Amino acid sequence: MASEILTKAYQELLDDLKNRIRNARVRAANSVNRELILLYWQIGKTTLECQAEEGWGSKVIERLADDLRHEFSDMLGLSRANLFYMRVFAEAYPEEQIVQQLAGQIPWWHNVVTIASLKDPKLREWYIRAYIENGGAGRCFPIA
Repeated sequence: MASEILTKAYQELLDDLKNRIRNARVRAANSVNRELILLYWQIGKTTLECQAEEGWGSKVIERLADDLRHEFSDMLGLSRANLFYMRVFAEAYPEEQIVQQLAGQIPWWHNVVTIASLKDPKLREWYIRAYIENGGAGRCFPIA
């Protein structure tokens, strides 16, 4: 009988620890996602500002992509296409607060698809909120 109690108590402990680990992993992934989204927004915003101030054309994006990939060869997401999306992202969300509160809660590619598919900011916000409220269920994000 004592071994059954020990086994039950052990199983409860193990289940509790597994849940804690899973929850911590999800929170960590969400935190990393928010930081990357904010970084991508900052890259896009800074690039837009410099292009406007310096009169640079689109070739600067290609050069930035090459230089950044050379410096951060272990980091994905610094392609010419992605840097272009970062600019578009910063144009779509000119305020950092929106990025932190809303866009930072969904994966990067969902942001890209939302901006490309929905020009109306209110409709974009509606889709993002629906996605978040439904726990990131893909079927609640029909445009992705």
